[in-house]
Amino acid sequence: MSVQFGKWNLDDKPIDTKDLDVVRPVLAPYGPDGEGLICKGNVAVLYRALHTTKETRHEHQPQVLASGAILTWDGRLDNRKEVIDRLGTNLAQDSTDLAIVSAAYERWGTDSFGKLIGDWAVSIWDRESRALILGKDPLGTRHLYYAASNDWVSWCTILDPLVLFAGRSLTIEEEYVAGWLAYFPATHLTPYVGIHAVPPCTFVQLKQGNQRIVKYWDFDPAARIQYRTDQEYEEHFRAVFGQSICRRLRSDRPVLSELSGGMDSSSIVCMADALTAQGASEAAALETVSYYDASERNWDEEPYFRLVEERRGRAGCHIDVHWGSGHSFEQAPDPLRATPSVNARVSAGSRKFAELVKSKGYRVILSGIGGDEVLGGVPTPIPEIQDLLSSVRLGALAHQLKVWALNQRVPWFFLLFEAIREFLPRPVLRASRGSAIPAWLDSRFLRGHRVALTGYQERLRPLGSLPSFQTNLRTLEGLRRHLACIPLCSDPPHEKRYPNLDRDLIEFLCGLPREQLVRPGQRRSLMRRALAGIVPKEILSRKRKAYVASTLPTALASEWEALVESDPKILASSLQVIDLAAFSQAIKDGKDGKDISLIAITRVLSLEHWLRHLQSRSFLVSKWPENDKRGPIPWTSRRDRRHQGSGPERVDVFATQGSVSQTQPIG
Repeated sequence: MSVQFGKWNLDDKPIDTKDLDVVRPVLAPYGPDGEGLICKGNVAVLYRALHTTKETRHEHQPQVLASGAILTWDGRLDNRKEVIDRLGTNLAQDSTDLAIVSAAYERWGTDSFGKLIGDWAVSIWDRESRALILGKDPLGTRHLYYAASNDWVSWCTILDPLVLFAGRSLTIEEEYVAGWLAYFPATHLTPYVGIHAVPPCTFVQLKQGNQRIVKYWDFDPAARIQYRTDQEYEEHFRAVFGQSICRRLRSDRPVLSELSGGMDSSSIVCMADALTAQGASEAAALETVSYYDASERNWDEEPYFRLVEERRGRAGCHIDVHWGSGHSFEQAPDPLRATPSVNARVSAGSRKFAELVKSKGYRVILSGIGGDEVLGGVPTPIPEIQDLLSSVRLGALAHQLKVWALNQRVPWFFLLFEAIREFLPRPVLRASRGSAIPAWLDSRFLRGHRVALTGYQERLRPLGSLPSFQTNLRTLEGLRRHLACIPLCSDPPHEKRYPNLDRDLIEFLCGLPREQLVRPGQRRSLMRRALAGIVPKEILSRKRKAYVASTLPTALASEWEALVESDPKILASSLQVIDLAAFSQAIKDGKDGKDISLIAITRVLSLEHWLRHLQSRSFLVSKWPENDKRGPIPWTSRRDRRHQGSGPERVDVFATQGSVSQTQPIG
């Protein structure tokens, strides 16, 4: 995973190379394998490399194309052979990903993006059209941000340079915070007004006075997969799942895989071993890391990851992640924490993980994120019932309602109601579901951001694509929002890869009949059937893994008390995000053993740490008088900004012109 920074002066003034000298030390920890720089007149692109494959060692970035365009590529191209064959050029099969992507752009322009399968982000300054093009893969596994004024545009794969060297006051994006507290923010948002994220599956085209956000590809609702037997579905699943893992084993160093003992991580490791035995893996070796908490009676994962280790014939690294009472945490280093997802405190467990990665030289980490969501981990019949309703298959509907009602021990009309209400308008849908929003949020904040706080819920459309397909897209959007909040790591630098989020695998899963994924009493039905004999049967047959640390509420209470003691003025309250009295009571309730929203409370604590960090770094200027009790950090909501002028606290982005296809954030 490489990093890049670029700047384009729209007024044609030459780039000041002193600006690049300031950015260099910020990028360097993320890219230890060398630097590339192009600085021509009013355009400059700075690149830092992190080599993860043998091909990347032969890349020279940024790349100047025959047309004069400057292309910078951060990614892994998985369908290399297919793209080379479609190009029909004299490109060798061992060409670098950069060379293939460059040739594809020269041939097809932005139409090439839909043909690129893998994890990637690309920036292109097109000299002929005088446009900057920023694009990301369909799942959004890479980050790419940009900021613009009337005179310049800058972009980067990390937020830090755009925040540190903005040259103007920054204002917190209130909708981002609302999304962060509830689920995750919309993918086009960053925590700062005027700094934007490129949404997944789109490219942003910036010209002077013009901005377009265009969706270049999407999953096809008409792509349906129909076989005659279960065995055919199982064979197809093994093929695409194995291909997904094989693509992510492409590395010239040993690969480290997280192994929790759950079905996702265990399946990835066991399938990877099967591929290695067949000679299909490029990785020098696959090692594992497992986490445990010996003090938690509710978390007994060790017997399960030991089963996988026994099958492999070797043990992995085991890390104790006991929360303790807070003494195992230390303050994070001083560098900028650009988002609230960057931890304010470093645990002993995360420190041990960093030491492992550094000592063994790992550059690639495999993660099981996404398995529950895309592989039928939630045993619900609702999407299947909605499909039967939508297609008016009343006989099959009556049968499935009866079977599922018996399995879940609920009345059949309850399941029918659950299915029907997803088609209701959003206000009615919210009312029928009740509110999962914490009671300790400030009423003003709640009124202004109910959509983000409820996860961007959208009703299902009764016409068009199948309801289960619409549900799949909503699920993917939630995963995209999650990925957008995972910060890039620089200590030590490495990249995360997600086998469950492969484009070809998800296309296959979206085209399946719903009953292949989930059956009464059989969550992950297809996965369990297909991987029998590959994954230990004890793991395939185990109940759904769930874990809540019993010590967590006490640890959160201790952290809250420490925050109040260090400074009783709580910024999240001053900014009217939380009701301080109600939140303090929730903390007390959790400590007393009552049910509380642990995730939401954890997010508030991380938000408070982050706000205090920004205040200490003086990144944000006050819009309130010095003696105003609400505090020194400015706050601007999307609603408020409609009534603002273009004063020093706000810089207008290019006026949007032309046709725009904006990704809709949904839950």
